[in-house]
Amino acid sequence: MDLSDEPRINIFRHAETVKSYRAGEAIFQEGDPGDLMYVVREGTVNILVHGKVVDRIDSGGLIGEMALIDRRPRSATAIASTECEVVPIDEHAFKQLISRVPHFALEVMRIMAWRLRQMNQGA
Repeated sequence: MDLSDEPRINIFRHAETVKSYRAGEAIFQEGDPGDLMYVVREGTVNILVHGKVVDRIDSGGLIGEMALIDRRPRSATAIASTECEVVPIDEHAFKQLISRVPHFALEVMRIMAWRLRQMNQGA
């Protein structure tokens, strides 16, 4: 999968609410409640489905957005591949971001569409 074209979200470089993870630490697990999505501010996160790495998300990438949007359990596991910092976004903050920064919703949709196209090409 060529990740060079994946859209990035850069409005969180100076966010104050940040969670740090060590390499190998789980950010969330498949089946967990999907009450947060995260923007990767620094580092790399591996996305696993049934224990197999299916994607790698670098700085500026988004993880966990599907579960936040559809309110269903996580469909994948996110593991910090390197030391990383992520910015957690709950549903309330997501709605506020969309109202204050309308292009944020478009960026989230672009990321989701890009990933779907990548999956379809690999199928």
